Amino acid sequence: MAYDFDLFVIGAGSGGVRAARFAAGFGAKVAVAESRYLGGTCVNVGCVPKKLLVYGAHVADELEQAAGYGWSLEEGHFDWGTLIANKNREIERLNGIYRNLLVNSGVTLLQGHARITGAHELEVEGQRYTAEHILIATGGWPQVPDIPGKDLAITSNEAFYLKDLPRRVLVVGGGYIAVEFAGIFQGLGAATTLLYRGDLFLRGFDGSVRTHLKEELEKRGLDLQFNADIQRIDKLEDGSLKATLKDGRELVADCVFYATGRRPMLDNLGLENTGVELDERGYVRVDDQYQTTAPSILAIGDVIGRVQLTPVALAEGMAVARRLFKPEQYRPVDYQNIPTAVFSQPPIGTVGLTEEQALEAGHKVNVYESRFRAMKLTLTDIQEKTLMKLVVDAQTDKVLGCHMVGPDAGEIIQGLGVALKAGATKQQFDETIGVHPTAAEEFVTLRTITR
Repeated sequence: MAYDFDLFVIGAGSGGVRAARFAAGFGAKVAVAESRYLGGTCVNVGCVPKKLLVYGAHVADELEQAAGYGWSLEEGHFDWGTLIANKNREIERLNGIYRNLLVNSGVTLLQGHARITGAHELEVEGQRYTAEHILIATGGWPQVPDIPGKDLAITSNEAFYLKDLPRRVLVVGGGYIAVEFAGIFQGLGAATTLLYRGDLFLRGFDGSVRTHLKEELEKRGLDLQFNADIQRIDKLEDGSLKATLKDGRELVADCVFYATGRRPMLDNLGLENTGVELDERGYVRVDDQYQTTAPSILAIGDVIGRVQLTPVALAEGMAVARRLFKPEQYRPVDYQNIPTAVFSQPPIGTVGLTEEQALEAGHKVNVYESRFRAMKLTLTDIQEKTLMKLVVDAQTDKVLGCHMVGPDAGEIIQGLGVALKAGATKQQFDETIGVHPTAAEEFVTLRTITR
């Protein structure tokens, strides 16, 4: 049977665009349908605008440190509207870049909602298309618990478009999005409280990292409330919001921001017309080659619920394009030792196993840990400390994990990701000459076993 397209991609986010571009480059006839914005979550309401807001919040730190270096500055004034307008202009520029990447690659771009109507059939805005392969790359969507007043809360989708910076913010959640936005709101001047229903945020991260970040955020004056959750939200006469907690306490704020998880975006996708199955968590079930339970349909990215990171979606998109249209270049995605950053303040960088994961996997480990005040702060009164940690297999000397909390953690951990991917040992770290004076050199000068 002759199809309209060799590959039809639903979703123009990072993974979908990568798969479409490279498939077209390999000679396939490709279409992409997108109903919202080009670039997906990351470019529009995720990592890119978030990082821009983090930069904005971090300026307050730079201004505070400036006095120690002889700079006398007049009292600064922050304007939320200017930051958001400049952010919007940059996102529009990136949308245009994504459009050009697709069109210049020979991809047919369809603006509209795609619905699967059969194993090889789709419908976009009333127009029917056929494809040999259909790729679902529709990403995820924020979730707010079903509590009274949930419509009064916002998520990351709305936070990037607030008209004004709220004076008082309640951030609800214990994952990296909650921690990052709590830092953004507080850094830009809002009185911020972070509520989390568990004992300590960032579950799954190394225990030393979680504890260290908690201590540093408390130094900055962020109100951390653990084992706390909201039962209902009510709007008061003056327009502010009253959050009633499950323990009976009441907190009043101008904004309640929820970052309590994301769900796969499968709304009106037409999966009922296919043999595609979902797993027990509600994500699209795929095999190691991103094949769903319907032979002609594949899925990648956040919608499959594996590692929900932009670079991972890119790698998955590349793997699909190669396997289908350039099999001699195909290689599977390696999900081991994926470097990760959390743009909290201070930020986290991590790659490899946590101490807890290493022990659970049966490794006998040597742990090397260092906490120090960064050189940049020595001429200031700021007492923030950086954490660096190595988890090493005591029998093989192989470095199993690298973890950092401190300035430029994400930049530093990227290079260490290469080292761990290459199987570096602690001896090789020790024999590497450091760049002096930098914080990064601490990773190659850790000599004493902490435990």
